[in-house]
Amino acid sequence: MKGKVAYFGVFTALALIFSYIETLIPVSFGIWGVKLGLANLIIVTALYKLKLKEVYLLSVTRVILSGFIFGNYFSILYSMAGGLLSLTVMAALKRDTGFSIMGVSVAGGVAHNIGQLIVAVLVAESLSVVYYAPILLAAGVLTGLVIGILAGQMIKRLVNIQF
Repeated sequence: MKGKVAYFGVFTALALIFSYIETLIPVSFGIWGVKLGLANLIIVTALYKLKLKEVYLLSVTRVILSGFIFGNYFSILYSMAGGLLSLTVMAALKRDTGFSIMGVSVAGGVAHNIGQLIVAVLVAESLSVVYYAPILLAAGVLTGLVIGILAGQMIKRLVNIQF
């Protein structure tokens, strides 16, 4: 049990560190709201190394802590919706052996942005924000691909570690 708590703490700390690093990167890809999502690297990696229940807890913990530290109520709301939808889609696709880590991550990136769009529609009480969907979905594919590549490399290097 102690080992699980320690690994959970390490994953949480890494996710928060990556969230912080992302706040230091001045690149927004020229598109409002688009970012790489470095903390999702830890979530994707954890999806392949921990039990699903633990990954959900990690995701919620990361969103709440990083929201309080680096964001605000709305950042928590948007991140929570995107993160939970993303994790649910990734967990479902991971069970299907036809999807690689990159495929799972790309689907997660797209689902994350769909979750955020749903919240934006509810907050704005208007469907007008949906015009932004093609940009966000393309960004989800690109960032999901980058995170998937990096997660694949991390998982290869963590192959001998038992969680």
